[in-house]
Amino acid sequence: MEPMLACMTLHIQSKNDASIYEGFPERYKNTEIDLLGLMSTLWKSKRIIISTVLIFSLIGFFISALLTPKWTSRAEITPAENAQWSQLQKTLSTLHVLDVKPSLDKGEVFNLFLKKFNSESLREEFLTSSPLVAGKLMASNPDAEELRRGIVLLSDKIKAVNNTSVKSADAVPYQSWTLSFTAPVAGEARDILNSYINYISALVVKETLDYLREEVDLKKDTERESLALERERMNTLHDTKLKRLNYSLEVANAAGIKRPVYSNGQSVQDDPDYSIALGADGIAEKLKIEQSITDVTRLNADFRYREHRLAELDKLDIKDITFMPFKYQLSPSLPTKKEGPGRVLLIILAALCGGILASAVVLVRHTLQQRHH
Repeated sequence: MEPMLACMTLHIQSKNDASIYEGFPERYKNTEIDLLGLMSTLWKSKRIIISTVLIFSLIGFFISALLTPKWTSRAEITPAENAQWSQLQKTLSTLHVLDVKPSLDKGEVFNLFLKKFNSESLREEFLTSSPLVAGKLMASNPDAEELRRGIVLLSDKIKAVNNTSVKSADAVPYQSWTLSFTAPVAGEARDILNSYINYISALVVKETLDYLREEVDLKKDTERESLALERERMNTLHDTKLKRLNYSLEVANAAGIKRPVYSNGQSVQDDPDYSIALGADGIAEKLKIEQSITDVTRLNADFRYREHRLAELDKLDIKDITFMPFKYQLSPSLPTKKEGPGRVLLIILAALCGGILASAVVLVRHTLQQRHH
């Protein structure tokens, strides 16, 4: 019994013996991370870490000083309302009275404004001709290619964003867009955005009035040609009527009917082509009256009314009026907050990057030294 216990004791002790780890590879030994050792290593190299942090902080300070500030002016617009269309509405009412019905509403004009506002060619045209922009760009005497590049970069900073998402389009009762422009100076951002909005508005107003004038001219030409055809038709009918009256007069004389047949109680079946019911005397008088008519439209009230309407259209002059294609919910604002990271935040980020980089270099160097020893 005792030898057996001795063997068990020896067997248990052999498991606790350090010699059992001798066959394991070296990479499986000492895998624990010594945090205190790492902290001690970093503390010994505190001068290097602090110096690196200060250097990176200075770099961040200079970068923040060299970065161009960005100020964004914004405006919010919605489709025009009756107040913005008061003058145009008077013109449209006059056109409707004269039977000119142009396809024009507030939504179409608003969409035309957005279309032109987002036009790349119109942006570049405005920036090239604007004294607010040209003076800044020409200050450095750029060549044509540099000027073109600067105009393109500036045009990309003019933006129009729909405030209504596709999912909520049915739930929102109105359409709203935000117009913006970013510039290095707050006042310039507002002035350029306001000037560009006015520039596009003037183009939309001009195009709208030109469209109305074209509609009026088209109505005039159509009505004038229609009246000419109607006059020709009426002249043809009048000539035909005169010939029929002559033939009827001959038939009445041949039949010996001088007076209207209904005046003496006679019963005569009238000819469908050449009526003789009036008798020769009545037909002769009617023929005389018809021959005296020099203007066949004199007794046509509808024709005379159309001529009067055409005369009113000829006198109509659509003058240059001013109206707004949209309504401001927010006029171009003066920016009060600079965009992008602030100077303090940029310095802090640079200091953090420097501290992390310096700590990593110190730890890597310490690890290499340990492996070398």
